[in-house]
Amino acid sequence: MNIVDWNALDAATRNALLERPAQTQNVERAQAVARIIAQVGQEGDAALKRLTAQLDGCELDALAVPGEAFDAAEALLDATLKQAIADARTRIETFHRAAAPQPVRVETAPGVLCERVLRPVTRVGLYVPAGTAPLPSTALMLGVPAQLAGCREVVLCTPPRADGSVDPTVLYAARLCGIERVFRLGGAQAVAAMALGTESVPRCDKLFGPGNGWVTEAKQQVSAAPGGPAIDMPAGPSEVLVIADAKADPRFVAADLLSQAEHGPDSQVLLLTDAREQADAVVAEVERQVAQLPRADTARKALSASRVIRVESLAQAAEVSNAYAPEHLILNVSDPRALLTQIDSAGSIFLGAWSPESVGDYCSGTNHVLPTYGHARAWSGVSVASFQKQITVQELSGDGLRGIGACAVTLAEAEGLEAHAQAVRLRLAELEAMA
Repeated sequence: MNIVDWNALDAATRNALLERPAQTQNVERAQAVARIIAQVGQEGDAALKRLTAQLDGCELDALAVPGEAFDAAEALLDATLKQAIADARTRIETFHRAAAPQPVRVETAPGVLCERVLRPVTRVGLYVPAGTAPLPSTALMLGVPAQLAGCREVVLCTPPRADGSVDPTVLYAARLCGIERVFRLGGAQAVAAMALGTESVPRCDKLFGPGNGWVTEAKQQVSAAPGGPAIDMPAGPSEVLVIADAKADPRFVAADLLSQAEHGPDSQVLLLTDAREQADAVVAEVERQVAQLPRADTARKALSASRVIRVESLAQAAEVSNAYAPEHLILNVSDPRALLTQIDSAGSIFLGAWSPESVGDYCSGTNHVLPTYGHARAWSGVSVASFQKQITVQELSGDGLRGIGACAVTLAEAEGLEAHAQAVRLRLAELEAMA
């Protein structure tokens, strides 16, 4: 990892330093994704089977995972792993239930009742990656809030293994969330199937889930198409930014950086520190720890686009972090709560030495499907609200309309919208006649 001094850089170099490695527009990939989507739209299941054979090296007779596979998956897993998945699910449910939106009913003026009612998105499509490693945790992060929201139909797609099976941990996690419709599909073709619908895969109203650049590109393309599904957020390759002071343990900092670097070669990790010795110690510790990782080659590729940045103060570190708007932000400093007040943009924040990002990925209770690419400036992570529609309702009595009708007429006339004004005037006149 390269060490750079933020205050020795000009504005252009600073901007370049904070660019994501996968953010450069890949025209060829966009065109390839568009072709995949078109093939699925034209040929349905036949295209999905052909693409799965070409891209995943797997010949499938049927796309749906059969019911007996869920039972077989549960039997394959050892009791400790099943208990860990179940415990994680419980904590995720606890947090998401508490954070879920609530209905609102308020009288804004005498006789004027305004409400907010909640309705689930009817049919949702969940994508659980398994490109370099299966992610049962993602099945929980998406399945639990979908279940709490009350979605009537939940579809899950995850890439098949070489033998055509699906990772048993993903199936077990899905079943714990009440999901029985799982399809052996990955990549852009899975997104296309859930967006367009095929003979086997139902068309979904909203798509959720992280993925590589192909998945992200596919989600953005289908959501931009006329009548296309909504998507949760732009969620691409994983990233973490760590702010560490002189008292932070460099072993912990290095481990946190590597925990994201091992996700994939297009992941990015950044360290901001106001202590020169800390920067040197973390770089040395990263080199020591990465050599011991089974996924060392993947992590090293990610580290090639990662940075250690020296800043003059923690306040400046907060400014740089806000400009980057990381998916994950770790505040490994002596007083993390004080620094938290200066953070405006991040997907999820981890405070102090004893809060590794890994617990958020798995089992603390928050969600790990988070905005990347700097979209944390405006987007939030997945929650129960992501799976719901918040519908406003208003009900006026005659007296209520008498009380606020003139206000509506005045504003409508100011905007030159005569029909708007007339819709109120007619009712006011009728009320007057009834008096």
